[in-house]
Amino acid sequence: MIEIQNLRKDYQLGGRSVLACSVRELRIGSGEQVALMGRSGCGKTTLLHVIAGIVRPTGGVVRVAGTDLAPLGESARDRFRGRHIGLVFQTFNLLQPFTALENVLLGAVFTGQADGSHRQRALELLDRVGLADRADHRPSELSIGQQQRVAICRALIHEPELILADEPLGNQDPETGAKVLRMLLDIAGDEGRTVVMVTHDPGSAALMQRTVRLEDLREVAA
Repeated sequence: MIEIQNLRKDYQLGGRSVLACSVRELRIGSGEQVALMGRSGCGKTTLLHVIAGIVRPTGGVVRVAGTDLAPLGESARDRFRGRHIGLVFQTFNLLQPFTALENVLLGAVFTGQADGSHRQRALELLDRVGLADRADHRPSELSIGQQQRVAICRALIHEPELILADEPLGNQDPETGAKVLRMLLDIAGDEGRTVVMVTHDPGSAALMQRTVRLEDLREVAA
């Protein structure tokens, strides 16, 4: 599913090049559930953004679902992400004027894949995470944990092969966060989705099948 070799991402800061992320080699198989951990500033979020095609690497191979993202332009990466990747962030980015159901359906709209079948899938996903009775509620009428579950359903609505999550439980208490994460992993496992999650929490990482520490993958020191 994911194959990375000699990845490097640099940013220009004050006229000099600053290394943000360096990965010698990383392979993640289809259906795996992997936690990315490491000290602050080691490049966890940058790596996730490179895998998602949000940012383009400075060099190296970043192959996702058989496609090398590194040579692709921005629009091509956007199209690829819309077809193959679901994103879950710490900030839920739910739109207040819309109901939970409508927010989930927006996940398909934003990828350009919305059709009549997605409404039924959205309802099924909300039911799966225990929100069938909250489908018509707006985000302000939901708890933090419920909002996170809506965000997870939105990421899954277009049946992506890969789910990328960046500190998705940072706004929740540990008990609620663990419950929500288990829901995501259960659905992903049943549907054969690959999950890669950036986290600083050992408890969350322990729920994943494998933990990768970025310091162990770096080609050179920052």
